[in-house]
Amino acid sequence: MTPRLRAVTWLVWAVAAAACIEMAPSPVYVALVIAIAALVVEVHALDTPLARAFPLLVAAGVTFGLVRIGLALLTSHGSGHVLATLPQATLPRVLGGFTVGGTIEAAVLLRASADSLAIVGIMAAFGAFNAVVSHNELVQAAPRAFYEPGLVLTVSLAFVPTTVAAIGAVREADRARTGNHVVRRGRLLRMTVPILETGMERAVALAESMDARGLARIPPGSSASAAGWVALLALVALGAAFVALVGRSSPVALGLAITGALALAVAVALAARGTGHARYRRQRLSGLDWAVIAWLVATPIALGLAGARGDDSLVWAAESLRFPSFHLLPAALLLGLAVPAFIRPSADGDTP
Repeated sequence: MTPRLRAVTWLVWAVAAAACIEMAPSPVYVALVIAIAALVVEVHALDTPLARAFPLLVAAGVTFGLVRIGLALLTSHGSGHVLATLPQATLPRVLGGFTVGGTIEAAVLLRASADSLAIVGIMAAFGAFNAVVSHNELVQAAPRAFYEPGLVLTVSLAFVPTTVAAIGAVREADRARTGNHVVRRGRLLRMTVPILETGMERAVALAESMDARGLARIPPGSSASAAGWVALLALVALGAAFVALVGRSSPVALGLAITGALALAVAVALAARGTGHARYRRQRLSGLDWAVIAWLVATPIALGLAGARGDDSLVWAAESLRFPSFHLLPAALLLGLAVPAFIRPSADGDTP
């Protein structure tokens, strides 16, 4: 029986997909990654609200992309082909002093559209990750120092699907009260108040449940205090490295960056030692997981090597109205992200 891939494997898949989009932001390759993400969701989606929220997350990315395109068209101007001309106004210097409106240019439209599609691709990758991963297993796999932040993040991820479910329930109740007739008068108030009330009730119930389980009741010990001071040292060193880099003192910046990274690793180790969280039935990676992880890590590395060798199809120059270039080698490398889609877990192969 084929077991289900572990949460760590899916996390590596999402990071690899996002890295591939950053290395190959051409629209044809981004569209290929989005199609692969949809295929992975179709094969491995769990029966959870987060899995059903995948189209909603993609739609949110599309909405954000459209807003970004509109802002870019109104505020960015060059010397390309002019599609239209709008009334323009110059903002005060306090607000930036740039011009809003004016010419709408084709190059700006194409570049903004390509960047927005890359944003949609990243949203699709992590939306697919939320659809196929077990968040409980992901929290268990996190280092002990990040157990409570991971738990908070898991709870926050459930905000979107639970809100969507609450909106649907309130809408059905409103139609039942009105005899399945749409009554627009006072509709916003009739829907907003129950949704807010439901959200508050769930928040109170969650807080009571976490308090009953004793979350964050363990007082900080000496290891936690030491981890805090070392983390502060790490942040100061990394900030000083950034200042040194701005001042073009590369050796000093490198030394401070290494010091900050080492201090941050020590802080995480101290925090993990100071926590009282114990792991039960820890899920270990199987040989299949390690093989898939190796394949996924190799995919963006190979794509980066292809770009270093001068493959000009990875980045689309949007200055001219031409279709993006498409090469078989980058497309074949991106298909490496689809490897998990060919691993179909059986019903008996799912592990708790």
